[in-house]
Amino acid sequence: MTKDQLSQLGKTLWAIADDLRGAMNADDFRDYMLSFLFLRYLSDNFEAAAKKELGADYPQLDEKDRRPPLAVWYADNAGDVPAFERQMRRKMHYVIHPDYLWSSIYERARTQDAELLQTLESGFNYIENQSFASTFQGLFSEINLNSEKLGRTPKARNDKLCIIITKIAEGIAQFSTDSDILGDAYEYLIGQFAAGSGKKAGEFYTPQSVSTILSRIVTLDSQDPATGKKKKLNNVLDFACGSGSLLLNVRNQMGPHGVGKIYGQEKNITTYNLARMNMLLHGVKDSEFEIHHGDSLTNDWELLNEMNPAKKLQCDAVVANPPFSYRWQPNEALGEDFRFKNHGLAPKSAADFAFLLHGFHFLGDEGTMAIILPHGVLFRGGVESRIRTKLLKDGHIDTVIGLPSNLFFSTGIPVCILVLKKCKKPDDVLFINASEYFEKGKRQNLLLPEHIEKIVDTYQYRKEEERYARRVEIEEIEKNDYNLNLSRYVSTAEAEPEIDLASVHARLSEVEKRITEASAKHNQYLKELGLPPV
Repeated sequence: MTKDQLSQLGKTLWAIADDLRGAMNADDFRDYMLSFLFLRYLSDNFEAAAKKELGADYPQLDEKDRRPPLAVWYADNAGDVPAFERQMRRKMHYVIHPDYLWSSIYERARTQDAELLQTLESGFNYIENQSFASTFQGLFSEINLNSEKLGRTPKARNDKLCIIITKIAEGIAQFSTDSDILGDAYEYLIGQFAAGSGKKAGEFYTPQSVSTILSRIVTLDSQDPATGKKKKLNNVLDFACGSGSLLLNVRNQMGPHGVGKIYGQEKNITTYNLARMNMLLHGVKDSEFEIHHGDSLTNDWELLNEMNPAKKLQCDAVVANPPFSYRWQPNEALGEDFRFKNHGLAPKSAADFAFLLHGFHFLGDEGTMAIILPHGVLFRGGVESRIRTKLLKDGHIDTVIGLPSNLFFSTGIPVCILVLKKCKKPDDVLFINASEYFEKGKRQNLLLPEHIEKIVDTYQYRKEEERYARRVEIEEIEKNDYNLNLSRYVSTAEAEPEIDLASVHARLSEVEKRITEASAKHNQYLKELGLPPV
């Protein structure tokens, strides 16, 4: 699908959303819109695979027959259904009963079936608990089909759903049903809803340009990035994964078979459900990812609480865009936590280093971590200075990248990317000050492909460039009390041109001489006219 086609599909869907949501705010309507796209994706994929599996036995129906062919096959071959579903689970990892396929739901909506709402409820319940080998309980928990925002009475709600589903179905009918296209459309809509949500979007969305920088960095060889991309990433972790776009970007960089297992964690229930849908919608099988709903700071995920070092999760890549300067509640028990006890606890006013240390603990020796943080982590004092100093002395901070301001929906402040490694070759720290390389947008500034390429290329080959990038020895950083403020090492200020005082003095003397001569000549004219001199 071309960029123009994707943009057109996205605009079509966004126009439908804008037209239909009525009194409902964008965040609420987002959950309906994206869930229906998700159902369409699952259905299309399943029906295509079923047609291939059944071959000549797949029913060929008359154009006037609006039933799903699979519904006809199920009715005519009831005894074979269990074996068929076992085979589909093996190949597709999921099944969908014909009653809950998108084509069935759309037909009910088109004919304004009074039972649509109940069928949708049953269908969502079926997908959560029966479609997949692993249950996805609560996947649709944020979609309240009985909300009064849809209508005050059950009939009004049913009628509204009929309109929404019909409009969506008709809107995307003109576009290809290729699974990648629906995945791209899903990402596009998440971005559009993020723009509409403003600051709240920081909870679930990292701009694609920034996401691309992180994902390209962590997929390069950690010891010698100049040799290129790794062949395989066994485990990838994002402990504040939002809608999962960062994790999907890493997978996209590596290819569908380049990542072993994806791990994500998300505290917000709505966003957690978005992430799970997003994984499945982009063709990631349920056995290839694990997203946990919980709090990374308190580490309530049993998988990450393994005390045996030999059994703990070790990741080849860790990426994250945690909430900036998040207020948290550090306590004595957390002070002894295996993630923090060797470095110290981040202050309650800003959990930035707590997030960093959480992710860093699960980074493998041959892995790379890239995390987006506010600039304050580079220079703030107190316990943050002690944590930063230890990370530097231990040789774990590899690169500091300063980004332009106003790139994010959630904040206008400039942010940085810290690249960390457990075992890194260079003794120096690479500073990249990319703050002046962007295109100004109406609401947000933009990183163009050439800006992204320049950052990644500078990192990969550890290049130095005046007013942009510099490799700094740890001795110099030590002299600056382990302060990593970018302007100390890579200033973007242009030097004032040197002034040749002797030349300036000569020019001024010449000007003064010409003034004296002109005044004398002028006064001579005045004298001839009998006027007083000036």
